[in-house]
Amino acid sequence: INVCDRHDLVEDLTTYLYNASLLKYIEGYVQKVSPQKTPQVVGALLDCEAPDDFVNNLILSVRSLLPVDALVDQVEKRNRLKLLTPFLEHLIREGSQDSHVHDALGKIIIDTNNNPEHFLTTNPYYNSLVVGRYAEKRDPNLACVAYKRGSCDDALIECTNRNSLFKLQARYIVDRGDQPLWDKVLGQENTFRRQLIDQVVSTALPESRNPEQVSVTVKAFMRHELQSELIELLEKIVLNNSAFSSNANLQNLLILTAIKADPSRVKDYIYRLDNFDGPAVAEKAIEFSHYEEAFEIYKKFGKKVEAVQVLLTYCKDLDRAHDYANKVDEAPVWSELGHAYLEAGQVADAIASYLRSSDSSRYLQVIEACTAAGCYEDLVKYLLMVRKKVKESKVDSELLYAYARTSNLSEIDAFLHTSHQA
Repeated sequence: INVCDRHDLVEDLTTYLYNASLLKYIEGYVQKVSPQKTPQVVGALLDCEAPDDFVNNLILSVRSLLPVDALVDQVEKRNRLKLLTPFLEHLIREGSQDSHVHDALGKIIIDTNNNPEHFLTTNPYYNSLVVGRYAEKRDPNLACVAYKRGSCDDALIECTNRNSLFKLQARYIVDRGDQPLWDKVLGQENTFRRQLIDQVVSTALPESRNPEQVSVTVKAFMRHELQSELIELLEKIVLNNSAFSSNANLQNLLILTAIKADPSRVKDYIYRLDNFDGPAVAEKAIEFSHYEEAFEIYKKFGKKVEAVQVLLTYCKDLDRAHDYANKVDEAPVWSELGHAYLEAGQVADAIASYLRSSDSSRYLQVIEACTAAGCYEDLVKYLLMVRKKVKESKVDSELLYAYARTSNLSEIDAFLHTSHQA
């Protein structure tokens, strides 16, 4: 015994003693001579097919004096981990927090399928990477439970890639909400990027009720310029009655992304969404030359002046602007239309619009335009309206002159017999 112990011939010693039925010497060796070499003794006994009761009693007689990790290694190599159950449970009852003890127990629970998920999610002492790698060979889903508990990002991604568990991977990454992790999985070098994105869009993010998770995911898609994927993602959470359907920022982002990447979808979004920042989104639509969309937004948000300005300034469509002014029939809209007609040289139409809005602000320009075009009958109508608001000699003088140019002698006579500044 002393010679074998000194030269580390523990397996040979154990085999000799067991075959010679000198079991008391084996017990004496591990209890008094070298408790730390109990794992090697146990390994040799298992090779000799010693009874489980004898091996268990031998282990329990040494208890805390033996190195648990080495013992687990010896037993695990021989696929006999279950043998250690009484020993491990004994240590745990004594309050052991040794990760090797809990790792071994976790492996046994996985092998016996004794409610392993409960152990993996509630036990705080086991090593997630160790138990996860052990579980992966038996059930990748259980491995991912362990990896998730320990935030073992790389191990979980490798496991889910290897086993095509992309839905599970997507849920984990959304739940983690870690930008460096997002950058890793959305990088061009990730050959499984497409599968992950599909699961994030279709399942993982629509399931989320956490605003921070949504925010981090959206920022990750934006940072990697996944615009078409971002549109699909936002459609899922904004248009499909999720917890974030009425979120103003997400509605803004959906429309703005579509303006840049897929303009054909914008009008549908405008009609279906109600909580976005209309004026700001309309300005962005104009910036990208989507004038019809900007017009629809201003209409929806009751910005009638801005709406008619789009038709006049960007669409250059006086007829549509006139129809719109007729429809809304508000003074500021008619004023904008009058200004546009005046600039286009359509003096009679300009005056008709100004009369609808009672707008006298540009009377000097109207007088000049009418004089140049010879539209004195229209000028008379306009100046009669202006005269009610503006007390200027220029107005009265031009009105008197317009009466003269239209040979309206009776009006001249009536005008001269009233108070005037001509």
